[in-house]
Amino acid sequence: MSMAVMLLATACSTTTKQETEEKFLVVSPVVADTVYQKEYVAEINARQNVEVRTRIKGFIEAIAVDEGQAVRQGQTLFTISSKEYHQNLFKAEATLKNALADLKSAEIELENTKRLVSKNIVSTTELEMSNAKVEAMKAQVAEAESDKAQAELNLSFTQIKAPFDGVINRIPNKAGSLVDEGTLLTTLSNNKEVFVYFNVSERDYLDYITSKQDGEKQAVSLILANNTLYIHPGVIETTESEFDRHTGNIAFRAKFANPEQILKHGSSGKVLVKTPVKNAMLIPQKSTFEIQENIYVFVVDKDHKVQQRKVVPAIRLPHVYIISEGLAADEKIIYEGIQRVKEGDKIVPETVGFFTLNKL
Repeated sequence: MSMAVMLLATACSTTTKQETEEKFLVVSPVVADTVYQKEYVAEINARQNVEVRTRIKGFIEAIAVDEGQAVRQGQTLFTISSKEYHQNLFKAEATLKNALADLKSAEIELENTKRLVSKNIVSTTELEMSNAKVEAMKAQVAEAESDKAQAELNLSFTQIKAPFDGVINRIPNKAGSLVDEGTLLTTLSNNKEVFVYFNVSERDYLDYITSKQDGEKQAVSLILANNTLYIHPGVIETTESEFDRHTGNIAFRAKFANPEQILKHGSSGKVLVKTPVKNAMLIPQKSTFEIQENIYVFVVDKDHKVQQRKVVPAIRLPHVYIISEGLAADEKIIYEGIQRVKEGDKIVPETVGFFTLNKL
């Protein structure tokens, strides 16, 4: 009877031990150089984008371009009625001719006065008056020349030309419209290259500055508004000189080639910045769990007992964490099944390399 009871107790003990010591996959952290990628909301600006405005008042006689048309530097875009400005130029030229004639007459009179003074026929006062008259006539000539130059300039303003190669945008005023000085005629964009502006935190700024080599421009990518990757890579060119005290961010500027003219001034997207990390300690995200906003793992000690431990992720990558505190590279953690264990459980560990599981 006692032998049967002993066998039954032994059998129950073996069954309980097998049920308690369940088999679990465990992994060790992987220490390796890696790269993490962050997205930043971006604003796309043309390299050149200017408002084309009239500098004189008049009627739009002709519009030589259409909206969306590519134009070359110096190409005529608009013509403003010029008859009035031609008349002003004719008047300025006539005034200049009169002033030159008056100056010639005054100079002749001055020469005659000089001869009479040399013969003591007239006083030196007459000579001073003649000199003053010549100087006055020279001032009138200078004023007339200035008026003529202004008339020529105003006449040139009737032909509005492209200041650089670009693409015409909306044209709000049509032929026949009366426009005042300063009226917006259109805007012109040079989109052959674009500037992409995005804001980063102070921490990301410092990571960027400390990781890049002197003179090196970091390559970046651009995600378009339809979530497709832009085919041409860009480079970070510069940063602003100070942080925004309200947001704590600083603006970066990247440059992208735009030969197909896909990118337009005012459009948006996301800049992808890759930052290298040396000797990063990586663990699978599926090996972690969260309690009150803290991240934990189950560490398996040398006696195969489970210990709950808090870890501090520095960066979250797809499917993995880069750990800054809480783990050593030679320790093992439960890879999967963490919902089936608790602090102090004893398990049967089966070590695997988590990068070879293809389950990340």
